[in-house]
Amino acid sequence: MEKRKIGTSELELSAITFGAWAAGGWMWGGSNTQDAIKAIIASYDMGVTSIDTAPVYGQGASEEIVGAAIKELPRDKVQILTKYGLRWDLAKGEFYFYSANNDGKPIDIYKYAGKESVIAECENSLKRLKTDYIDLYQIHWPDSTTAISETMEAVSILIDQGKVRYAGVCNYNAEQMEEASRHISLLSNQVKYNMIVRDIEKELIPYLIDNKQSVIAYSPMERGLLTGKLKPGHEFSPGDHRAGVPWFKNENIKRVNTFLGKILPLALEKEASLGQLVLRWTIAQPGITIALAGARNDQQAIQNAKAIEIQLNKDDIEFINGELTKLKLEK
Repeated sequence: MEKRKIGTSELELSAITFGAWAAGGWMWGGSNTQDAIKAIIASYDMGVTSIDTAPVYGQGASEEIVGAAIKELPRDKVQILTKYGLRWDLAKGEFYFYSANNDGKPIDIYKYAGKESVIAECENSLKRLKTDYIDLYQIHWPDSTTAISETMEAVSILIDQGKVRYAGVCNYNAEQMEEASRHISLLSNQVKYNMIVRDIEKELIPYLIDNKQSVIAYSPMERGLLTGKLKPGHEFSPGDHRAGVPWFKNENIKRVNTFLGKILPLALEKEASLGQLVLRWTIAQPGITIALAGARNDQQAIQNAKAIEIQLNKDDIEFINGELTKLKLEK
């Protein structure tokens, strides 16, 4: 597995990092804890040493699963990325959205990154993860009710205490990155990026390249849409958030599958699946350092990790990009 340096730090992450949102079940129609643990361990055996999670994923469930998995692994060879700033247990800050937990109980999600909340969240994450430090600590979403300086002060305190090694952000724009960087050394920005969601290429990626900061891309396979496994008329499980996402309209699924059919011969030539080709394309894009890939079981985890073995040349990438220009989706 290829390792890539994050920002200008000594932190190196696996180019394909295990994304543990689905492992927590929340908004994915539930999950199997033992399968998720096996998936993480299988990823590690394939060289995927980095795991990205968050407290809100299953309201603690994802972090607990990661904690159970890394008990079986050498901690000094595993990099844990987690987040803060989305509260389901505290009605404070900026209201984000209504949801339901894995038991179907209604919950309200708030964006809140006040100093005391960040410090408390870190303590809770450490307990769930069963570790005494977090390698990369990231604000999950910007909080309009808290000054960025206050939030970053809290993370600086955690770094000084040795509970956090490095600071990152998620879903920040260039202006927010610039403000945060005045108060702390930021390594990275975790943002959505894939073949059909590329808006960060215009402003954010050039900013991050200029400032030697890394992009951690989430949803590189657009929550399964870019694997070719979804067909029009697909019925999502109760609680699966994809049912209400425009990309998963029948017409869009048809158009995406047509595009995937065009690049399938290239995948077959590379002895790869469509999902593997999509992952490899993602980490070959300018400015993209890491791609997060989720897995529900060990076989999915192994397939994701094997994407690193694909070699794409300039002509391959130009061919894929050319087909992408023809893909028009309804929003």
